Amino acid sequence: MNRIITISRQFGSAGHTIGKLAAQKLGIPCYDSEIIDEVVKQSGFSHEYIKDKSEYASGTNWFTSALNSRDLSGFSHQDEVWAMQCRIIREMAEKGPCVMVGRCADYILKDIQDIVRVFIFADMEDRAKRIVEQYGESPVDPVKRLKDKDKRRAAYYNFYTDIKWGASENYDITLNSAAIGIDKCVDIVTMLY
Repeated sequence: MNRIITISRQFGSAGHTIGKLAAQKLGIPCYDSEIIDEVVKQSGFSHEYIKDKSEYASGTNWFTSALNSRDLSGFSHQDEVWAMQCRIIREMAEKGPCVMVGRCADYILKDIQDIVRVFIFADMEDRAKRIVEQYGESPVDPVKRLKDKDKRRAAYYNFYTDIKWGASENYDITLNSAAIGIDKCVDIVTMLY
């Protein structure tokens, strides 16, 4: 049976980096932006639209917005992206062992027996420093950027999975990348394989 590692993460916690490094160390593919690329290819929507709609809730009151943007059958473009993303993630997982970062892969692949669900988090100060170093300064305060991105990510996850994003009982292991460091997180994730 395939061994799948899913990595959910707070924005700025280095989850993407940890996933990529763990996959490289294990010699298996890591799917993150590749999922977006495949949804773009199959949907015809723009890359920016899919990047936003495949993991993040939009706006300040996303739930109300999601309900109001539905057609007469109760279906929205967001739902279309979700369904396509689910199918693509399952297809990628069927190809063999891999690391999947974000996009609710832990939930989408919940029926797979041989899976490890990881959640990466870090303290606010470390995350704020990391996003400024990685993405540059912004007119928006880094802490506000973090809170907004995490709030949108949680709203999306909670809406489509009906479970709480980031709650430790939903993962096999949670790692504080600020406390133990990126390299040690990679070591722990690869040991779980």
